Amino acid sequence: MESTNNQAEKLTIIETTKVIDAKYSHLDGSTFVMLKMSNASFNDVDLTKLKIINANLSDLEIEGAQLGGAYIHNIGMPPEGHTAYDPAAKQRPLRFEDCDLNHSTINNCNLQGVAIADCNINGMTINGILIEDLLNGKI
Repeated sequence: MESTNNQAEKLTIIETTKVIDAKYSHLDGSTFVMLKMSNASFNDVDLTKLKIINANLSDLEIEGAQLGGAYIHNIGMPPEGHTAYDPAAKQRPLRFEDCDLNHSTINNCNLQGVAIADCNINGMTINGILIEDLLNGKI
């Protein structure tokens, strides 16, 4: 899609069912609101500053991604007062494997039942306590 005045042509799709096959395209500034995109696939894409709000990302798989500077927050089941709130619903567990999370922070999160195995914990602290010291009986 090319424009003579350096502005992108705007394509509007409303209340329809379509399969979009986009390749070698610039879709910068695009917006997607109230869509069903189950089984969609993104491969070799630049999604810098992508924002996902109020989405069901169950069974999401992210592989080989650079997430430096990512801000992931308010993740879990819909809270009380939300239209999709279900007091009986339970969050399915998340799984992180082979991730470089060095110097990351985890604040105000429910880590009940979390298992950490075969990880480099050098310098890792919980509430200011060095985990190495705790495991070595120094605390």
